[in-house]
Amino acid sequence: MTLWSGRVEGKLAQEVWDFLRADDTELLPYDIEGTRLHARRLGAAGILTAEEVATAEAGLSAITIADITEDDEDCHSAIERILGDVGKKIHAGRSRNDQVATAFRLYVVAACRAAQEAVRELALVILDRAEPEAATPMPGYTHLQRAQPVTVGHHLHAWVEMLERDLQRFAFAQGQAAVTPLGAGALAGSTLGLPPAEGVESMRNSLDAVADRDFAVDYLYACAACHGHLSRIGEELILWATSEFAFIKLGHTSATGSSMMPQKLNPDVAELARGKAGTALGRLVGLLALVKGLPLTYNRDLQDDKPGVFAARKDLRGTVAALAVMIHGMELQRDRMAAAAADPLLLATDAAEALVEAGTPFRQAHEIVASAVRDGSYVAPVGRARPAPGPGGAAEAIRAARARLTS
Repeated sequence: MTLWSGRVEGKLAQEVWDFLRADDTELLPYDIEGTRLHARRLGAAGILTAEEVATAEAGLSAITIADITEDDEDCHSAIERILGDVGKKIHAGRSRNDQVATAFRLYVVAACRAAQEAVRELALVILDRAEPEAATPMPGYTHLQRAQPVTVGHHLHAWVEMLERDLQRFAFAQGQAAVTPLGAGALAGSTLGLPPAEGVESMRNSLDAVADRDFAVDYLYACAACHGHLSRIGEELILWATSEFAFIKLGHTSATGSSMMPQKLNPDVAELARGKAGTALGRLVGLLALVKGLPLTYNRDLQDDKPGVFAARKDLRGTVAALAVMIHGMELQRDRMAAAAADPLLLATDAAEALVEAGTPFRQAHEIVASAVRDGSYVAPVGRARPAPGPGGAAEAIRAARARLTS
């Protein structure tokens, strides 16, 4: 069933029908919700009777994905067909343009909420591992070279800081999506004088309401940034699991083996988390390219805005869940970390700062210590107190992060 067949004589070629048909069943529950809001608008305006509104709401509650057939162009036309007689009246005062934009916004709001819940759970898993390791020594790195001593708790807390910023990005995207284009119609509203939808903020301009996909861009940006962080975490887990680092042993609930080499235990979860970051970035760039040249208002190009968003929601959910299992199950090799952190060269900056405290200008102190390292006469400072990194140290930072995430 199509909503526009009255204008077209005959039947579309099968190739054209297959090309135009949208696989948007993921939108169904959100389109049902948008249609419910619209039915109430029609009831308030007297277009539908109270009995018809009740019939529509009951019918909407009963619709499932199984009700959609290959003869339906999309879930929007399917809803109208399934509702029967009241469905023939329910499209009054709206277009597929504001209908799909409404459903898509509701979908993105839900996707943002789900992302925040999943990312928050991952952050709490990391904090569970960080808290008992607040004072466990390990080396910190720059350029993947040992740099200065830190603690395992401090390092893991850095992962949580990244994820907390992701929570803020998803919250922003949710806010951008949480307005409704209902009432914009095809692009210029309706003469029926329908009231605004109750309980939601309406968009200010009907043209923008139909054409805007910035909320989807914001969501894909949040996904891409989050996947970037998950990729960095994954890369560190991969390094730590190597024989060269040997900072962790992989848990058997999240590692894989080799089909040929019986000794192998592979960090495939972390590798795939790293790989999916590129795909997430591609989806963002793809949507930006899709919308960059579209004149106002609706163009059929926008049918392609949804598959990437659907896939992004699935990928983020899967990546976060699998990494949580991996991090929960990894076994820290504290002796190996402590031995690496005991490298006397990690205290070279401390040696230079000791000279600074004795009155030597820092640049000169830097040169003195560098020269000693170069000629082999360097001796690490002894008995010099090194404060825990960060305000209050790792333990306090971890407690504060947990309080924020559980408040």
